[in-house]
Amino acid sequence: MRSRFLGRLGPADAVTVGNAALGFLAVVAVTVDIGLAARLVLLGAIADGLDGVVARKYGGTEAGPYLDSLADVATFGVAPAFLVAVVSLREWGMPASLLSGISLDGVLALAGVVVPALYVAAAVTRLGLYTAYDSDSDETVGVPTTLAATIFGAIVLTGYRSAETVLVGFHDAGFLLALAAVLTPLMLCDVVYPDLHAQDALVMGVVQAGAILLPGLYGRGFAFGLLYLALAYLVLGPVLYWRR
Repeated sequence: MRSRFLGRLGPADAVTVGNAALGFLAVVAVTVDIGLAARLVLLGAIADGLDGVVARKYGGTEAGPYLDSLADVATFGVAPAFLVAVVSLREWGMPASLLSGISLDGVLALAGVVVPALYVAAAVTRLGLYTAYDSDSDETVGVPTTLAATIFGAIVLTGYRSAETVLVGFHDAGFLLALAAVLTPLMLCDVVYPDLHAQDALVMGVVQAGAILLPGLYGRGFAFGLLYLALAYLVLGPVLYWRR
């Protein structure tokens, strides 16, 4: 007897579901080691590209696009947003501090929860619209959630914080919160981004793998390279990225 669920999934769908599991693991890792959480998000980005390769080789299923967007919500929406929220709460405390009077820390603590919530809402909206209108196109409207999450992951691994210490300082929390505030509306903007060509996606994947796997300065160097590539595509992709 064919399983109603598993029997209808293909090899590419298995990779996609694995990406969703990585998203959950990244959320858990945020509470323990933010560097590990960043690596898991970047590993999810590799899986997100790999499922397309597997689908082209072995064929996709009708459920594929829907599973892909659901997995992306977990790994590229919830995980980065939770990272920002945890960083903010560690720095400024719970938003409930507003009840005892308005203070800068209270306002920042509230922003540290509200902005990540809006980030998730924007990611869900963008992914839903992508599945409905752009999944069969070679371009997409708005900053891809994978790109936004890659920027978060790369920034963490460049060493904005030490993996051996707890997060300290306004600069760290404020920087990540500001980044989330900028990327949230960009995911819903009308700027058109062309899809990465296969060879460029492969280069990005290799750099991501180096940032994930290599220790010390080597891994940090790859993280900087990944950040530069991601930011270049973010800013220049809609204008200069060549198309066939």
